[in-house]
Amino acid sequence: MKRLLILGSRGFLGGRLAALARSSCLLCDDQGVDITGDSLRAVFDRTRPEAVVLLAAISDIDRCEREKALAARVNLFGAAGVAVECARTGARLLFTSSAAVFDGEKDAYSEDDPPHPVSYYGETKARAEAAIRGLLPSAVLVRLSLALGFGRTEGTNSLLDKLSESFRAGREVSVPDEEYRNPIDAGAFCRAILDLIGSPEARGVYHIGAADSMSRYELARRLAVRMGYPAGLVVPLRESPPGRAPRGRNHFLLTGRLQEAIGFCPPTCEQVLERCLHDAAKSYS
Repeated sequence: MKRLLILGSRGFLGGRLAALARSSCLLCDDQGVDITGDSLRAVFDRTRPEAVVLLAAISDIDRCEREKALAARVNLFGAAGVAVECARTGARLLFTSSAAVFDGEKDAYSEDDPPHPVSYYGETKARAEAAIRGLLPSAVLVRLSLALGFGRTEGTNSLLDKLSESFRAGREVSVPDEEYRNPIDAGAFCRAILDLIGSPEARGVYHIGAADSMSRYELARRLAVRMGYPAGLVVPLRESPPGRAPRGRNHFLLTGRLQEAIGFCPPTCEQVLERCLHDAAKSYS
């Protein structure tokens, strides 16, 4: 059993990962540590992790565009600080990144494609990747296009929680119909993370996502129907509202490298939708 420190364990994916890891890892309590603060070194010295998963980030793309100094402090300098501590203590690091490092102009992206972000969020992630690889060449970096699932606690950035709240209130949701993603359900994502952490040969960049892609609009419509609400509650977003950060049109991530590394079998988008709602039914029944 590895001593595993999850930075960001109170977030949407971090909470799911912690729940799954309890059966195979000895979890180190991060006590909600601020990765940009002076307490980071003390947390490493106290918990002595063998492996670290860095999920903590400012993941609101629009907020990153508005508050660039904060986004850089957390997403870039905070991530680099974690890499420094992993290098100092000999801990294995897995950093979660994003398809937002790409501009979305290609049909599909491999791990070898050079980053070209169009948002400040994507820029912080691309710069953090470069910093981590320079500081800790053995680090594992996992990019995803869109994660779907319900949070285990309130106040996370789970898209499904936000959609469900609007659907229950009968509010229309405006969703872009020209932004395509190959999503992954939270459960499959977390299992892949643990498999990579447990694979000594894994290092460098890996992509995770579905075998096909779908527009965010169509994903939201199908989720509405699967949750028992009218598809008409989801309407196309025709004009970007003020303050909305730019997004790439097509963030389709190729997953061949992950398939070779851990035997990952990419699901279809329909399977992702089924899994994330099935997992919620199991968790909250």
